[in-house]
Amino acid sequence: MAIVSLDALVRQKLRAWPNRPPGLDQGMWGGAWVKARPVVNDDIDYPYLKLPGTNRMRTVPDGLWMNFGGSERDPYVDIFVIEVCGSFPNLLDKRSRFSPSMHSLLAVCPLNWLLGEYATTDGTPRWKRTELLKAVPTEAITVPVRDIRVMYGLRPKDYEGFSTHQVPHAHEFFVPVHVLLGPDGWLQPEMRTFIARTSPQANFWAFNVAAE
Repeated sequence: MAIVSLDALVRQKLRAWPNRPPGLDQGMWGGAWVKARPVVNDDIDYPYLKLPGTNRMRTVPDGLWMNFGGSERDPYVDIFVIEVCGSFPNLLDKRSRFSPSMHSLLAVCPLNWLLGEYATTDGTPRWKRTELLKAVPTEAITVPVRDIRVMYGLRPKDYEGFSTHQVPHAHEFFVPVHVLLGPDGWLQPEMRTFIARTSPQANFWAFNVAAE
């Protein structure tokens, strides 16, 4: 019997998550959300993250949502990432990819992904959902990343140790991995409330007043 990795189990769960991260309604984080990883169709290229000027050092998160903004001439994307870490060294490696010094990240959107369907129930091509492009693209697009929010799923021992002895960066959020693997997944009210806290609006007084 083949052994399924923890990453693969979580990615399978994330396939059922919607195009907008659960808990982040339109009023919390404007723009045009598109789910980039994982998608249902494995036959197409997925978007990925990279540093300017490189073509090998790619970051391929377990879960990636992109919130497109700006204009066709001056675009940007805010990203919400989910990373599963099977060990503490794995966590350190993945944290380094999203450290504050790495905010010059670029999001690369392959052409066949842009031309693909937004969802199984919505045949609109993704490029239209970005609300950036005025015509059908003929090549991949590369968009600068403006803001990063990362949610790490950790094994119980690593979660307990990190939460006891470490201080997260402002863009980091941590959950026990079993929360991601639970039967209710993104439908859990606690999960939606937790992800809502990743919104930039959560840094403003009005967000907290509205939540009461």
